[in-house]
Amino acid sequence: MTSKERLLVYPYMPNGSVADRLRDYRNGKPSLDWSKRMRIALGAARGLLYLHEQCNPKIIHRDVKAANILLDGNFEAIVGDFGLAKLLDRQESHVTTAVRGTIGHIAPEYLSTGQSSEKTDVYGFGILLLELITGPKTLSNGHGQSQKGMILDWVRELKEDKRPDKLVDRDLRDSFDILELECSVDVIIQCTQTNPMLRPKMSEILHALEANVTLAETSVELNREPLPYGVPRSFSVRHEDPHDSSSFIIEPIELSGPR
Repeated sequence: MTSKERLLVYPYMPNGSVADRLRDYRNGKPSLDWSKRMRIALGAARGLLYLHEQCNPKIIHRDVKAANILLDGNFEAIVGDFGLAKLLDRQESHVTTAVRGTIGHIAPEYLSTGQSSEKTDVYGFGILLLELITGPKTLSNGHGQSQKGMILDWVRELKEDKRPDKLVDRDLRDSFDILELECSVDVIIQCTQTNPMLRPKMSEILHALEANVTLAETSVELNREPLPYGVPRSFSVRHEDPHDSSSFIIEPIELSGPR
């Protein structure tokens, strides 16, 4: 190295990316079981929360997808690949640039206007969470923006019909938690609303996911049956018509700790 050259060092991620592991099978089973997938979702949410709400200036990643979430030796999620990231002053609501990113993961307002904000990352997180639930078929069959829109319509229909279990990767062979699944489907629908102003913040998303994991763990410890569809969870979600984007709202929460 010289005074004009710098070496960028990244920690080694022995488990590659989430996209790699979703396609990986060991002894005939997916290498990412349900609990690992939910832990990855939590880790990715914490990473994006840090970028959006704890950095000054805040950072918009702009390319949130399974291939850009890396996994360490313990399968902990690390948000990676900041090649498209933008700094955003806290007084600014968005930045306008040429459209970059991965088709199918790009928020509609960014694709049409070039305006990106933290809510474009929220949209990408919703697609990431969908990929974690459905497995490789979403990655391989929904590359285009129109195909991804059809998949999101399918998610809303299954939510409305109270059949979210049809979304789950078949290779998991029914080894999933229904409480965590229902919460995740709600979060996906909220994150992928067409109007970015209606999408929740990452702090709200993380609060919902953490609360539901705690509820699921408590149900297991007490040997209780999962709550039936439609019973309120420990986080506040109002859901009426899944096709009405305004009917999916998480109430704001106060995030403790340093910002």
